Amino acid sequence: MLSIHTSRRQAAGFTIIELMVVIGIIGVLLGLVFPAIRTFRMEAFNVNFQSNLRQIGVVLETYMSQNSGMLPMVEFLPAASENGPVGGLPWALRGFIERDNECWCCPADHDETESLSTGTSYFYVPGLLRYTPSVQVQVQQAMLPHYLDPTVSIDQLERLQEAMESRVVTAFYRQDGRRMPILNDSIDRHPGTRVPRNALFFDSSVGISTDLEDVLEGGEDGDDG
Repeated sequence: MLSIHTSRRQAAGFTIIELMVVIGIIGVLLGLVFPAIRTFRMEAFNVNFQSNLRQIGVVLETYMSQNSGMLPMVEFLPAASENGPVGGLPWALRGFIERDNECWCCPADHDETESLSTGTSYFYVPGLLRYTPSVQVQVQQAMLPHYLDPTVSIDQLERLQEAMESRVVTAFYRQDGRRMPILNDSIDRHPGTRVPRNALFFDSSVGISTDLEDVLEGGEDGDDG
């Protein structure tokens, strides 16, 4: 009789309590595995992202070597148009690297309506610095004699001002280039990969910068990657 009851219990399989325990264990394991997978994925994105920045850094160095060591002075972001992105750093470096090269886009960026429509995931920080008061005061002081010269046309004034902005901003980077990134991934345009943000610096190194607003306001120095 005992053997009959035992075989019936074995045939019945797991009890509800046993199933709940197994499901609970599986849930705990999944809770541990999923964050780890996400971390590994983000780190893979970071590796690709930093490789992109290094590639752009090499191209930027080549540009500067052929332009008296000056940074290109363009807007911080290209403008999206019906015919594709216009302006910005990809346009300035078009003679050295294709504007549709995949290195211009962060591997974690899938925002078609914002960043990808401009052709790049990254802010060109010198394009923001050119408008800061400290830069514009120096530029306008240097431009004053040209403003007073009646033989200088408006087009010439614009080119002279752009060249002067490039000179002042480049001088700033040469003095304090490890604090301020040249290219910076921005969390307000797409999810990105790392906070603080990955960045390319003036010496072509790739590291981690503080929040862009903090840096522009004179915040703490960026840390090395």
